[in-house]
Amino acid sequence: MNHKESMRLHQEALSVIPGGVNSPVRSFRGVGGSYPIFIQKAEGSNIWDVDGNKYLDLVGSWGPLILGHAHPQIIKIIEETARGGTSFGASTEREIHLASLIVDAFPSIDMVRLVNSGTEATMSAIRLARAYTKRKKIIKFTGCYHGHNDALLVEAGSGLATAGIPSSAGVPESLTQDTLVAEYNHLSSVEGLFEIYPKEIAAIIVEPVAGNMGVVPPANDFLDGLRRIADDHGTLLILDEVITGFRIAYGGAQERYGIDADITCLGKIIGGGLPVGAYGARRDIMEHVAPLGPMYQAGTLSGNPLAVAAGLETLKILQQPGTYDKLEELGLTLERELLSAAQESNTPVTVNRVGSMLTSFFHPDPVSGWKAVTGSDTQLYARFFHHMMERGVYMAPSAFESAFISLAHTDQQLTEVGQIAKSFFQEIR
Repeated sequence: MNHKESMRLHQEALSVIPGGVNSPVRSFRGVGGSYPIFIQKAEGSNIWDVDGNKYLDLVGSWGPLILGHAHPQIIKIIEETARGGTSFGASTEREIHLASLIVDAFPSIDMVRLVNSGTEATMSAIRLARAYTKRKKIIKFTGCYHGHNDALLVEAGSGLATAGIPSSAGVPESLTQDTLVAEYNHLSSVEGLFEIYPKEIAAIIVEPVAGNMGVVPPANDFLDGLRRIADDHGTLLILDEVITGFRIAYGGAQERYGIDADITCLGKIIGGGLPVGAYGARRDIMEHVAPLGPMYQAGTLSGNPLAVAAGLETLKILQQPGTYDKLEELGLTLERELLSAAQESNTPVTVNRVGSMLTSFFHPDPVSGWKAVTGSDTQLYARFFHHMMERGVYMAPSAFESAFISLAHTDQQLTEVGQIAKSFFQEIR
């Protein structure tokens, strides 16, 4: 493929944007030092770059585009809403409707507060947990990413893992001293922290399905175990469903695994492709949020009318019968194709999938936690990424991210992805 214009734009961007990108996960620096492609337009399951190259998109803006790009109903409602104004800094009727759909989808939520991003949602959830419990310490898990909040940038996954950065510069130790780190899928590591700090832990925050060290599903007893431990110690369980909410089931991981959170964080899909976030909980917890209670949180653009309209329309479409069955079938098709392609060449690959999100790890053994994730062959993944991209399949540049399938994808397209993957495995055999 010709990438001349993307190369030119990247060089131009480097002079005014750090690393030439506005989010580290968009950088290709970890995959052979190459430059990112610049996207010009998208429709359905496809994107086109500024050089006119067409790609089947398996990134989907990192998860929110579950209907595909530029869905006609979403574009229509955004256009109609924009004609009446793009932001008011005041309440609108649609906010109530979106909040009601979220409450209906998650039995653990009685009230919800809309914010602008997943980062805001997790930041606010932590503050709320501390206000409610009157405790300071929180537990997070190695490899789980909850946005770029100071207190949570400790042994995070995603872009931090790709760049090899264990934490972030600019975060004082005083802001992370109350952040305790456990091992994902290892309840004993959580129980050990409670033995040391039995009455000091306000919350456990976790991605119910890890999506920022690649897709790592919870072990059979993991989420139930966290629920039990939290209850035993008067601690709140925060489920970060920014990725999984309305993705792996309409009611997210809580519906799929039969678990209730004390506080739920949402984002991505509930904005229909526009910036949005939310956190919700049962009534007695949410009544601590201003103006009802002492925990302050605010935002001029919170409940932005365009994002709310797009999210509301998206959730209505997702309620149609058979939606999640179709997503499950599409996910299974891609999983089978990738495994088949690897097996024919005896290349050690593990595919972790939950519904319509999956990751291919170049690793011979099951991947159930951070140690196995970091033991995968990232250099081989980088070669795989470039091979796929040059043949029209756009995947996550990082080996520690998820692929996302939308309702706009077809079995035929995903079968073709398998054939392109097969050509890579034959090449390296």
